[in-house]
Amino acid sequence: MTVLRDAGLREAAAVMADELAAALTVPPPVDYGDDYRPDSPRWRDQSLSKGAAGVAVLHGLRAQCGLSGEEAMHAWLARATRDNLSAGPGAGLWFGAPAVAFAISTAAPGRYPGAMASLDAAVADLTENRLKTALARMDAERRPALYEFDLVRGLTGLGAYLLHRDPGGDLVRRVLSYLVRLTHPVRAGDAAGLSAPGWWTAEIPAKEDDPAFAAGQADFGAAHGIAGPLSLMSIAMRDGVTVDGHREAIEIICRWLGSWRQHAPAGMWWPERITLAELRDGRPHRDGPARPSWCYGTPALARAQQLAALSIGDTTWQQAAEDALLRCLDDPIQLARITDPALCHGWAGVLATAWHVAADAAAPTLAHRLPGLLGALLDHAREIPPEALPGLVEGSAGIALTLHTIATGQAGGWQTCLLLD
Repeated sequence: MTVLRDAGLREAAAVMADELAAALTVPPPVDYGDDYRPDSPRWRDQSLSKGAAGVAVLHGLRAQCGLSGEEAMHAWLARATRDNLSAGPGAGLWFGAPAVAFAISTAAPGRYPGAMASLDAAVADLTENRLKTALARMDAERRPALYEFDLVRGLTGLGAYLLHRDPGGDLVRRVLSYLVRLTHPVRAGDAAGLSAPGWWTAEIPAKEDDPAFAAGQADFGAAHGIAGPLSLMSIAMRDGVTVDGHREAIEIICRWLGSWRQHAPAGMWWPERITLAELRDGRPHRDGPARPSWCYGTPALARAQQLAALSIGDTTWQQAAEDALLRCLDDPIQLARITDPALCHGWAGVLATAWHVAADAAAPTLAHRLPGLLGALLDHAREIPPEALPGLVEGSAGIALTLHTIATGQAGGWQTCLLLD
């Protein structure tokens, strides 16, 4: 699946990946004490995003390619499982039992069958409980909670794990059926008369104190918004895992994204989220795109719509999605807003997303942008501070894994946690 032909750049990516991985060989000593805060070292170990579970994925995939032994993988898996794994309200694909299950199944497939059986059972129970709560909420015609359906903690993330782990199972189809139903409007709240979508949430986004969000919001992003469900449903359909109403749900989301697509000299863009006032006006209250990133912004939305187009055979929509990303990558003003190398909202995320889009693109033009993106990531990766997070989505392991993917031409399954493929 190699789409970067420059052997010199691939070698540079391999060298930097080696350096970053070497710096993460041994988990640092940690004094856990009695600290049980959600972001404490005790809990961060279970994090795919920020902690040990994500680092284990890096070392496991490198070992599978013969680039290292398995000692580092085992050390980080031991760190990830040294405490009781969370399967509570905060657990999801990026944290707790599902995150560790994903890490083991990706880093060491076929290994630890006893542990995987227990983890799979925990994920299944968690998914059952989340589905029961979500369907009861739908029956009562209430709006979803902020994390009911998202990739990070919600049913989209759990569905991504199930599609990765047991694509023929009944539970993944039940998650897909839930997502189909999520696309149906719900008559509730101030937005009821405005054809608000079923994913409109009455909750205020994290760290968002703008009173404009008091009546809720619709999130467009890949991490917390509707791009995540669209990607999961599209990947599942492409893989032959479908449910009633599946195609129609994909088309509903695509039409929504089409209705909010904005045009500017630098190309198409979408808002990160919209408020009730913006829903009423039918337009976002900003003049142009924010930072291009995986978590929000044009790259992830372009990939989600490309996956949707590929799954339903819509070449016009595919071309529009690919053109949106191309125009974004050619806009120096947008690219200047990227200030760090991480996957979630930095250069690694833009490069990984563009790499997957280019691999499926109808024309080779996007592949021609990859060398420039790789150069930018290499420049920023040389400046990672020693105190940087070690994890996959927000840390240096994800940067190393992106570079490893570019160098080898193989992702190895880690991209599932971002729903890139």
